[in-house]
Parts: sequence; C-alpha cells; structure tokens
Amino acid sequence: MDRTDPETEIARAAAAYSNAGRWGADDVIGTLNLLDAAKRVEGARLVRRGVAFSLSQRFDMDGPQKGWRRRTNPVHTMLDTGLDAERDYQGFPHGIGGADDVVAMPLQCSTQWDGLGHIFDHGRAYNGRRAGDVVTSQGDRVTGIETVAGLIAGRGVLLDVGRALGEDRHGTGGELPDGFAITPEHLDATIAAQGPTSAVGPGDLLVVRTGQYSRTRREGWGDYAGGPAPGLSFTTAGWLRERDIAAIATDTWGFEVRPNEFDVAFQPLHQVVIPHLGLFVGEMWAPDALAADCAADGVHEFWLTAAPIPVTGAVGAPVNPIAVK
Repeated sequence: MDRTDPETEIARAAAAYSNAGRWGADDVIGTLNLLDAAKRVEGARLVRRGVAFSLSQRFDMDGPQKGWRRRTNPVHTMLDTGLDAERDYQGFPHGIGGADDVVAMPLQCSTQWDGLGHIFDHGRAYNGRRAGDVVTSQGDRVTGIETVAGLIAGRGVLLDVGRALGEDRHGTGGELPDGFAITPEHLDATIAAQGPTSAVGPGDLLVVRTGQYSRTRREGWGDYAGGPAPGLSFTTAGWLRERDIAAIATDTWGFEVRPNEFDVAFQPLHQVVIPHLGLFVGEMWAPDALAADCAADGVHEFWLTAAPIPVTGAVGAPVNPIAVK
C-alpha cells in the first residue's frame, strides 16, 4: 500500500472488490442480500441460554458528539410530566394522567448504521448510481434506510481483537491503543485465538471490539468522536469482501483506524466498502458486556437483531442491537 497515493489505492480496491451489478442493476440492499432465510434460521438456532445483551450506547446529552458537521448529542424534552398530572393540567377525565416526550438528534449521534447512501466515491453511490440521483434534499430516494428495516437479523460473530491482542491493565478485557490498524492477519489471529465459534463467513453480522469504548467509559469521551482510534486497516477491504459478510460494526466512532493510513485521506475504507461493496457499517456500538460473556463461555457466535429505525429516506439510523446467546 502506497501511503502517498490514496487515489490509486482506493481505485484499485474499488475495482477489485466491487459488488456493483452482482445482485442486479436495481439492487438497493447490497451485502444484506447475503443474509437470507437460511442464515436467519442458523442464527436463531444459536440461542441456548436465553441471555440477552444490548449493544447500544445511551442516547442522551452525555454523549460523544462535539458538533462536527453539526452532529450533536440528543436533546430529550418532556411534553407532559407527572407534575402536570398531579396538578390536573392535562384535562383528562376520571383521574387518568400520563407523560410524553420528544427527542431531537442527528441520526448518527450514537449507536447506528451507515446506510448505502451515506458515502460516495467520485460522485457515485452504491451500484454505480449518480450520487445526485440517489440523495437529494428529500433524502435518499433509492437506498434509504427503510429498505432494510426488516432484514438485519441473523448469525452474529464477535471478534474481540482488543482482548486477543491488546493490554488489559484496567480489567476491561483488553484495549487496543489509538491508531492501531487492525489488519487481516490480526482478524485471523483473533479467530484462531477464540476458536471455531468465531469463524466468519457469508451472511454473517460481524462485531469487532477494539476496547476503545471501554477506555472512554473510564477516562471520558475525549476525542472519541472523530479523533484518533484503533480500527480496521484499509488493507481489510479484501478480507471483508472475500468473507462475504452481510454487515460489520465496531465500538469506535468511525469503524476504520484513525489517523487514516494515508498521508492525506479521510475515511478511505468507507469510500470502498459502502459505495462499492454495498456493505452496511455500524459504529459506536457497545459490546463490552457481550464480550465478557463470550470470553467466559468460549462461545463467540449468537443471534443478533439490529433493525434500524426506518426513517424514510435516511442515510443512517439509530439502532439498539440485541445479541442473544
């Protein structure tokens, strides 16, 4: 990989690993085509103990966002309260009262999916479409997140790279340092260390733990949103394509290593995997409790359901992923 020439490297990877046309010219769901009914049955059969884990960070004002590109933390406001009910401000009959609330937030402020309309390459969106034909002022009119609202459920696999390769000086299970680039060799080494239940293949929903989220919970958010982070190396594009996974999620803000591996670049792995592979990318997930359980019982596969809120035309959406073992 030539660190000085991101344009050429991105073009090479895009040409080598593209899924454009693979599922037809009209396809709008990309790699989720690989998550079929048989894969969902396979995932459902993994439930043995019935223990469930939410993989979502909280959605509140104490979040990681600092205003970059107008991304802020959620603002939660009550519309009706218990006090209103006590003082009979609501005007309901026979003593009934209630509470209502509203949330204002960017759709990618906490645990979320990147949709296929989120990233373009030289003005082109997934499946070779013109970006301007896909996302307009009315939203993503082609690959909006609502197109996959009922699809993201199946076999989940955790690769706890932080535990396998990082240091555990604080009892969190291991953490990779900021700037650590996870290569295909690191992913394969983690699979080998964890055993056969962590094999990754077609249609799987892959969760990668780096341990950065653990560090932020101990030390504070700092520059979690957009700053230095461990993450996937640009060199993993081929690994992800070869395994034909349906989606991938990490516990970091941006999925790939930061600073990025080229001298001048911004999220080059995004530029390959979203508009060319059609891969769904999850960010800011919270896998620590699940990871501890996987380490304890040695089983790193599970049923995972991670349906995005189907905001019509959205290029990304919040999600509360649930893993069940």
